[in-house]
This record gives sequence, structure tokens and C-alpha cells, in this order.
Amino acid sequence: MGIVDRLKAIGPGALVAAAFVGPGTVTTASVIGAEYAYLLVWTIAFSILATIVLQEMSARLGLITKEGLGEAFRSEFDNPFAKGATVVLVVSAIGIGTAAFQTGNIVGGAAGLATITGVSENVWGPLIGLVAAGLLWTGNYKLIERVFIGLVIVMGLAFVLNAIIVRPDPFALGGGLVPTVPDGSAYLIAGLIGTTVVGYNLFLHASTVQERWDGASDLAECRTDTIGMIVVGGVITTAIVVTAAAVFPAGTEIGDVGEMANQLEPVFGGYALTFFAIGLFAAGFTSAMSAPLAGAYATAGALGWERDLKSTRFRAIWMTILGVGIVFSALDYNPVEVIVFAQVANGLLLPILAVFLIYAMNNDELLGEHTNSSLQNLLGGIVTLVVVGIGLQTLYDVLVL
Repeated sequence: MGIVDRLKAIGPGALVAAAFVGPGTVTTASVIGAEYAYLLVWTIAFSILATIVLQEMSARLGLITKEGLGEAFRSEFDNPFAKGATVVLVVSAIGIGTAAFQTGNIVGGAAGLATITGVSENVWGPLIGLVAAGLLWTGNYKLIERVFIGLVIVMGLAFVLNAIIVRPDPFALGGGLVPTVPDGSAYLIAGLIGTTVVGYNLFLHASTVQERWDGASDLAECRTDTIGMIVVGGVITTAIVVTAAAVFPAGTEIGDVGEMANQLEPVFGGYALTFFAIGLFAAGFTSAMSAPLAGAYATAGALGWERDLKSTRFRAIWMTILGVGIVFSALDYNPVEVIVFAQVANGLLLPILAVFLIYAMNNDELLGEHTNSSLQNLLGGIVTLVVVGIGLQTLYDVLVL
């Protein structure tokens, strides 16, 4: 496949990248760069590897079985109790979870617009939600995909260009690849992993690959799309850490969007706030569309409902999720606190979904010759164990210290 053909293959992977490069990534990566400089760059490397491992499994499952992740989980168990417990897990963790997550997405995007216009986030939040609802209501997957790809490009240009011009110290950046856990950083590590390896993206990806490709013959294209776009997302995340580390003295605590925007001043000068706000808005808006869509795919699949973008039940699910985000975005919450908390909560949920996914990917009846290889199981197991360890450390830090 030539370069042009590979570029044309870009599709559902862009939705995944756009979903995880949301306000949570922008905020958490900025906070990490300001407080710890390059010490936690290894967290980005791990998160990107983990995302590739799990999203490839999810995409492969969707492409081969022509089922969503919710249906696959549901079909894994014959016991009525186990089947019911699985449905409850998916609906509560993903359906309700994405509704809570949605508040951070909308508030983050609204904070970007509020910074430019001076109009309150409480006004912009509901408006962003309504525009996202309008796009989702069209039920036009291709239109939604193009919007996501365009906004990922906007985010990438704003942050990567700045990171190149500030010329980070390559030795210091490379040193950050050595895993270390500075005192008090476990919460932020869990947050960055939680904002990159997003549980609901597994459901979104398994369903959307079916809209783009036909089956096993397209696995190579699907993998190119998955790996390529996730790496792009990782580059953007690294660029945010780099710019924050270059501008802020180590140990700086960021409390609002205006402070985060200072990291772009070396390049954009007086326009730094505008460029940063545009990037934050793009991040929030893409995630504000992907979270309800993923929640609808997951919930509909688990309940055995039709996964049609234009069906009444499907629309009812994403409208509920989006509605919760709109309502809470109109209330007076600190955007930074809301966003970081949402990422940590997602990080704590992820190990459960990872275990379910790996279990399903070893089902010969479901996947035939496309079940996990020993290497894929090993990588998936390592990812799960590391995420469990970080989640437990975070709970300890929050509840005990």
C-alpha cells in the first residue's frame, strides 16, 4: 500500500485519537509538564503502547465478528447471572460513566471559548452540547469522521509547532522515558493514563470500524489507521508536556486555563491565549461528540438493541449522555478539577474492561484464526497489570494520605 493509499485509509482511528486528545489530555499534560518537567514522559510512552494494544484488539474483534464490544461481552456467558452482571457492568460503567465524563469534555471546550470571548463557560457549554447534538442527529458517520479529523489537525498544529520551536533538551526528554514516580505524582500518572487509554474508546472503535471496512481482508488497513492515528495523538500529548516544561519552572501548579495558555507565549506572543483556547476548544468539542456516541454503542450493544445512528433507542442513549453534560456544564465547576477527576475515574475503571476484552479475544468460536497470539496476550496482560497497580496506588493516595 502506497503513502497516498495509507492516508486515505485514515478513519475510525482519528475518532479514537480525537477522543483521547480531549480537555483531559491538554489539562493533565500541561499540569504534568509544569510540575514535573520531563520526568513523567514515560507515562505517555506507556499510555500510547497500551492504547495501541487494546484498541487493536477492539478493532479486530469488531471487524471479524461484525459485533460491537457490548454484544461480544454479552455473548461470552451462558449463565444468566453472569450475562446479567456483564450487562450491568457495561451499562453502568460506560453509559453512566460517559455521561459523567461528558461534563469535563464540554466544560473544557467551553473554557477555551470563554478565554477568547470573555463569555462565561456556563453559556458556551450548553451551546457546544447543542452543536454536537446537531451533528450526531444527522446520523452521518462520514460527516462526523471528517469533523474529527479536521479538529485533530487543528490541535496538532497548535501544540506540535510550539514544541518544535521551544527546542526541548533531547537528553532531558529522553531521560523522562525512564520510569520514575515522584512523590505526589501517582494521581497525575493515573490521570494521564486515564485520559489516553479511554475505556469507552474500546466500544466506539469496535463499532465504527464496521462502518468503514468489510472484514478480515481489511485488517492491515485497519491496523495502519489505528496505530498511525494513536501515535499522532501521542505526539500531540508529548508536545503539550514539552511546551509546559519549557515555559514553567519545575513545581509550578496550574489552576486555570489562562495559566496553561502561557506555555505558548514563546512562539505566539500576544496571541498565545487565542491559540491555546482554540486547541482546548477543538479538544473539548471532539470529545463531546465521541463520548455520547461511544456510550450509545456500548449500551445498545449490551442490551441487544439496534446499533443504528438513526434509530430512536440509539439516539435516546446519546441524547441522555449529552444532556447530562449540558446540564452540569451550565453549573459553576472548576474546569481543571472536573477534567482531571474524570480522567482518574476512567483510569480506575479501565482494568475491568481490559480483562473482559482479553478474555473475549481468546474465544476461538468468536474469532477463529484471529484470536490473540501469545505476544498479544502477554502485552495485554502487562498493560492490565500496570494499570491495576497505578489504580491501586491512586486509591491509596486519595483515601489514605
